Amino acid sequence: MELLFSIIIGCFSIGVILSAPMGPIGILCVQRTLNNGRNCGFYTGVGAAVSDLLYCLLTGLGMSIVTDWIEANQYILQVIGSVLLLVYAIYMISHTPVPHNIKDDGDKRNNPTQEMLTGFLLTLSNPMIIFLIIPLFARFAFPMPEQSWYLILLGYAMIVVGALSWWTMITYAVDKIRGQFNFKTMRHINVVMGCLILLLSLYGLVSGAWEYLKEIDVIV
Repeated sequence: MELLFSIIIGCFSIGVILSAPMGPIGILCVQRTLNNGRNCGFYTGVGAAVSDLLYCLLTGLGMSIVTDWIEANQYILQVIGSVLLLVYAIYMISHTPVPHNIKDDGDKRNNPTQEMLTGFLLTLSNPMIIFLIIPLFARFAFPMPEQSWYLILLGYAMIVVGALSWWTMITYAVDKIRGQFNFKTMRHINVVMGCLILLLSLYGLVSGAWEYLKEIDVIV
């Protein structure tokens, strides 16, 4: 039961963390919500979530090649993953979204297929996200290939649930406060999410370092 709970919370967190930064896809989602309504922005987020899932699947399949090595070095990998997340959190906190990087046609007609496709392709165009997924998988102990298939399936499902929960929340919030929402608000979202990731990374860094030192008998 503890493993099941850990997978649900951990993989849900992966989905949220992958979706939360207000980069190009976040800005496009917000712009479409402001211009064309909540559904338009949400479908854009769905496309991004599908792309994130694809990269997570590729990462998971690639990780199966080095399963034994990952298990043998899980605590040091947790430390490294936490450090990378720490750097990522600092970047989020200090980064200011740039609205002019994104162009939207402002078409008022909702076309779910087109909106999902653009969200998917925009996210897919950034393969560097794999270097974020790998430390996230290590930090949140994503189920390894030798574990039960339903745990792995649950892990991927919770990543999607986490991503869709984020896009549901952000499009709902933007739709409700259209008159007050601006890029300054996006900046605040980046800071809040960055601080949460910062706390998670610090916890992972301390706990991983502690377990690693115990493993090599520095701490009894």
